[in-house]
Amino acid sequence: MAKKSKKQSSSRASEQEKPVAGAAAGVYEISTGTAELVPDGYHADGWLLLINGVQSSHVIVGQPQELDFEYMRWIAALVRSHVGEHLNPQALRITHLGGGACSMARYFADVYPASRNTVVELDARLAELVRGWFDIPKSPRVKIRVGEAGAVAATFVESSRDIVIRDVFAGDVTPVSLTTSDFVGTIDSSLAPGGLYVINCGDDRTLANAKADAAALLDHFEYACVIADSAMLKGRRRGNVILAGSHSPLPEAGSVQAAAIARELMSGGVPAQYWDSAKVRAFAGR
Repeated sequence: MAKKSKKQSSSRASEQEKPVAGAAAGVYEISTGTAELVPDGYHADGWLLLINGVQSSHVIVGQPQELDFEYMRWIAALVRSHVGEHLNPQALRITHLGGGACSMARYFADVYPASRNTVVELDARLAELVRGWFDIPKSPRVKIRVGEAGAVAATFVESSRDIVIRDVFAGDVTPVSLTTSDFVGTIDSSLAPGGLYVINCGDDRTLANAKADAAALLDHFEYACVIADSAMLKGRRRGNVILAGSHSPLPEAGSVQAAAIARELMSGGVPAQYWDSAKVRAFAGR
């Protein structure tokens, strides 16, 4: 491999120190490695963000409600359903554990303009970059807090938030410390009445991670649900499984709410199934 000249290295370093002004394709040094910004090839201002070579986020500048990643659409459908039943859309406090390009925070800030979104991002430089690249609403609509998710969650005040979304990955795996029953208990105590804890779980064909996440949720919450596509749930591939827990009822089989969310999930580009609490208990061996 050819070595970079000192002049090239110096030029790249100085570019990293300049204020960020709009998205531009390239590889950028961040606190935890590299971030690569790639045009998505479909939209005039659509971008794919990769962290250390792994796809992290997708953003279309000016279109915060356009979610390209299917798992994000599943989260959006679940949260909208829950808010409609149990929470005040004019006073939502949403915490996003895992930042990336702040795609979900942008989405909810647009869907619920009165909401307050806090994004917990480990990488300080990445937080600076995405603020400069993308149209992320300013604080308090979207506040980016730099810190490790577990350490930050330990500081949460009781009943201080309505929705917490865990979307934290080191490579393609969630740190084990954020998957334990104790951690779920920490999140549980931070949720106000009607609150919802949502998990994005990356898993392989064994579904071992998803089953462990489901069991941890059931240790603390009366109600739980799972959303994923059929191939994933049958153990045929690697991908994302969305899980959630609440002390307020989640849509149960046979209800109008379950039928509505099932229709929305099945109509997406990657049709997904909705499992209610009974199926989640069976899935987790409870």
